[in-house]
Amino acid sequence: MRMRKPPSEVFAALADPQRTTRFWFTKSTGPLEPGAAVSWTWEMYDITTNVQVTAFEQDRRIAFTWDNGPKPTNVEILFTEREDGSTFVSIEESGFDGDAEAVTEWRLGSLGGFTLMIAALKAFVEHGIVLSLVADRFPDVHPRY
Repeated sequence: MRMRKPPSEVFAALADPQRTTRFWFTKSTGPLEPGAAVSWTWEMYDITTNVQVTAFEQDRRIAFTWDNGPKPTNVEILFTEREDGSTFVSIEESGFDGDAEAVTEWRLGSLGGFTLMIAALKAFVEHGIVLSLVADRFPDVHPRY
């Protein structure tokens, strides 16, 4: 998705938990940086996942492995600068395991989650708006949010 901000701003919004907690998860044990091992928590869902940064190229790429399911998967986020100074963000998750039905179900859930996250990221970096898209995905799970 295109973000009408430079890669440095978009990258920082995903690497710095003081920003990321405004639109994706609610708690983090630290920033994303080379070799970092952190935990992210979504308090509204009572879920915590461990994240291991596997690649970190400032303003260009973040890759990590996380235990977001029955088996850890790999996520790569690319920040591509466009001629007009905006940023195209792409996300790919790989390493799903199981039979075809289980993999399809997991991939669709992941796609839905990342779609909401990237839309919330866009609103945050372009307009400073905090959309509660991730929290509002399953509102009956977390009545206090």
